[in-house]
Amino acid sequence: MTDATDAVGDAVRNALRQEPLDPDMFDPVCPSSAMPFRVGDKWTGMIVRCLEGGPRRFTELRVPLRAVTPKVLSETLRAMERDGLLTRRPYDENPPRVEYALTPLGRSLIPLLDAARAWSETHLPHLLAARRNHRRDAS
Repeated sequence: MTDATDAVGDAVRNALRQEPLDPDMFDPVCPSSAMPFRVGDKWTGMIVRCLEGGPRRFTELRVPLRAVTPKVLSETLRAMERDGLLTRRPYDENPPRVEYALTPLGRSLIPLLDAARAWSETHLPHLLAARRNHRRDAS
């Protein structure tokens, strides 16, 4: 190798070298730890979609969410209520009736779900192909 080649190689290596990650880049008191990552759980996005058109009763939610157990649906609804994403309105009737509705905060998730759906429609085939390739390569 010539001195010029060595110099070019050193310059390329230096350009590609990244700064090390800051060990304190995630502040322990950062409010992100309070974020409702519930949005990414299995059912929250689907519940938001179910409530997008207006209030629904538990039994109405169960129809499109038939794969979720009543216990898990109740837990998810309670957690969403706790996080301010929906309201639970009980009626003093016999039999008891409860309706769930999105709050403005819950409605603010709809554009995020729309973006995630658009991303999935574009990239899901590539993601699934990568998973197949990974499984094939791993075996």
